Amino acid sequence: MLTDDEIIPLFRDMESDRVERKRDYRSSADKIRQAICAFANDLPDHRLPGVVFVGQNDDGTCTGIDIGDELLKTLGGLRSDGQILPFPVMSVVRKVIDGCAVAVIEVTPSMQPPVRVDGRTWIRVVPRRGTATPEEERRLAEKQIWHNLPFDARPCLDASLDDLDLARFEAEYVPSAISPEIRRQNGRSTEDKLRALRFLSREGKPVNAAILLLGKDSRAYFPGAYIQFLRLDGPNLTDPIIDQKEIGGTVPDQVRQIEELIRLNLRTSAMIGGSQRREQTDYPFEALEQMVRNALLHRSYDGSTMPVKVYWYSDRIEIINPGGLFGEVTPETIWQNATAYRNPLLAEGLKNLGIVERFGFGLVKACQALKENGNPPLGSQFEPNFTLFKVETAR
Repeated sequence: MLTDDEIIPLFRDMESDRVERKRDYRSSADKIRQAICAFANDLPDHRLPGVVFVGQNDDGTCTGIDIGDELLKTLGGLRSDGQILPFPVMSVVRKVIDGCAVAVIEVTPSMQPPVRVDGRTWIRVVPRRGTATPEEERRLAEKQIWHNLPFDARPCLDASLDDLDLARFEAEYVPSAISPEIRRQNGRSTEDKLRALRFLSREGKPVNAAILLLGKDSRAYFPGAYIQFLRLDGPNLTDPIIDQKEIGGTVPDQVRQIEELIRLNLRTSAMIGGSQRREQTDYPFEALEQMVRNALLHRSYDGSTMPVKVYWYSDRIEIINPGGLFGEVTPETIWQNATAYRNPLLAEGLKNLGIVERFGFGLVKACQALKENGNPPLGSQFEPNFTLFKVETAR
């Protein structure tokens, strides 16, 4: 992080292209996101953090707004609300400089530009702040740093463009990931778009997330990249099998197929009390939906041939994914909207496709749905090499 000796000159300097000033959050939320995006892209290649001062006018004077905990929490939440992708590396603190209280948003240059807000790549080069041209996007893509990246952002060395469904990429992914105005601009080939969305390495190799999201045959490279569904006529794994399926394809395809299968297996009963009649499912669909999406997103695809398992017993459903908890997520913080992604580029892709609505809230939504439906609390087991969630039937 920047020291006070580094921040104060930026606060006082009216010309720096590493600084944005916003009078408040309410009237400037979109522009604050754009500024975060521009500093993360770091087109001038300063390789130094950019700073957004909230509570300071363009002329340097103080607006005098309240810089309280709620504002700091709101600004910090911009990192993971899903509008800025990939996730920016940023911090938010309150400081008093020259008698003026401001919120200081410090943004570190991204290792994987271009960074976008709602499908637009924002840049800042004094005196211009705006969306990047095709040539500027190419320059940003060339700045990508491939070492020390998560597994899903690394090149799949044996793959080529022929392994990707490029027609599907253009028809489904591009409209969801790039704004209509940017798409109308000329000069972006399919390969340019793949590079700008970080799906190709410098050498032109598809990255692992591209194979998982757009691959013609994902299991050719990741043998465990499928779902094993098992419906049992009893509470034990040795009981008779009612149904079993292997669900493959891209991760978005797996999501759609398993959710359709879940709907087919849910049972609904009528609950009658007095003059009131209501229907209740044995499991709330919303909870199971969140659990299987969570399993596919957070599983380990690296070096594991284990599939995601959905085992449906007579009294419960167990959802198991390879890979333990990741990063700062612990058995305690996982229930508190903690966000750390083993597969951040895959998460971004699922967000762009509308499969993930908001980051860090899946388990919270699942627990709430279970409670409202009358199911017992969500059970869990966290091991170094797998994660298990248990959903018991409504009582």
